[in-house]
Amino acid sequence: MKPITKKDLLQYDQKYQTSPVQKAIQHVLYKNTLSDIAIDSTRLSSMKFHFSNDLMTLPVTNQKQSGRCWIFAGLNVLREHMVKKHPFKDVEFSQNYIAFWDKFEKINYFIETMDQFLEVDYDDRAFQYLLRVGIQDGGQWDMFVSLVSKYGLVPKDNMDETASSSNTRLMNQLINTVLRKYAANARRMHANSQDIHPLKQQTLQELYGFLCTNFGCPPTTFDFEIVDKNNQYLIHNKLSPLSFFHEFVGDTLSDYVSIINAPTADKPFHQTYTVKNLGNVIGGQEVKYLNLEMKDLKQLVIQQILDKEAVWFGADVAYFGDRQVGLWDDLAYRFDELFEMDFHIEKSDALRYSHSQMNHAMVFGGVNLVQGISTKWKIENSWGDQGGIKGYYIASDSWFDRFVYQAVIHKKHLSIEQLDQWMKTPIVLKPWDPMGSLALTE
Repeated sequence: MKPITKKDLLQYDQKYQTSPVQKAIQHVLYKNTLSDIAIDSTRLSSMKFHFSNDLMTLPVTNQKQSGRCWIFAGLNVLREHMVKKHPFKDVEFSQNYIAFWDKFEKINYFIETMDQFLEVDYDDRAFQYLLRVGIQDGGQWDMFVSLVSKYGLVPKDNMDETASSSNTRLMNQLINTVLRKYAANARRMHANSQDIHPLKQQTLQELYGFLCTNFGCPPTTFDFEIVDKNNQYLIHNKLSPLSFFHEFVGDTLSDYVSIINAPTADKPFHQTYTVKNLGNVIGGQEVKYLNLEMKDLKQLVIQQILDKEAVWFGADVAYFGDRQVGLWDDLAYRFDELFEMDFHIEKSDALRYSHSQMNHAMVFGGVNLVQGISTKWKIENSWGDQGGIKGYYIASDSWFDRFVYQAVIHKKHLSIEQLDQWMKTPIVLKPWDPMGSLALTE
């Protein structure tokens, strides 16, 4: 290994001092942010909030200080199904209700998973990874399907948000403290030939009560009150969450498949994948993806929007975004020109070298097509209505190519070949694979 020498430093400094452009930018950055001076105003003016195909979806929701984006996006898609079937003016499902059951199912999933590691070395990589991650707010489409299929839905006013459900960091810390304590005690008890079943039941009982205290207790029956588009008051009495889901939304979740674009050598296209130890409901729907080239993934998303149906998708929102304007556009920021450096990294390298991964789920609610080619996308976010266009965002087509990794598509849009590919037995990826990263959001 070679240290940096004084000669090296002198050479670097002399080179820098001969660059008048960088010296000028240094002065500008004293009072301005990087993103402010790198923004291309002409690009902003070309990204107007108008789309040739706009689904006109309902007002945005707000996940607040939590990582429940995948739940919010899933429920936002389902409420569009509901208002298509019924003449309701507006509707919002309880995200808190689904999050409660997600937390409890994840707690059980973690406890049962620990049975696989009762005898492994303490420094086993998978064991240490699972301990470090614990349970988080994040999740995947198939995990959402498992929850709704098992527990149904309730309207938001039947289990509204609490301070804990909207700001989950400390609550997650406390849950993970109990779970890691469980793992330590279970391994000790197993080593001494003690039955760990009573410890499991005690942990589940304690954490169920903890969730009820923080989230409120989920309703088993409720009255559904709503006003329709003609301002007529309606009430449906004594519904269960499952009967409400089946009657007003419809059980079509099994008709959708999850497609991804992961252009890395370890994931050949036209093959299905799953991630080891990723899930929530034991016995629920397997997390499964079909890997497709970007052109094919994008075309399927377009087909679903043209069919008047919104699209749940997962992306990396850490780059080239402006929350206030409501824009994601990699071509709007001229960092390469500004610093006279090449900052571009290929999507495959970004995935394999820990530069990019899915960290947010949202909904595509529109696309702009020019002679059949997409140029920009309408996004329904779940960060409230203060940013963007009342909480809606625009993404450029180039940003889509680089940072969209997953979309959920109705099977009817897939070709016969793609459906055959979907039926393949999935290759099992390691627990830390980036295709599982959406489940790690806090």
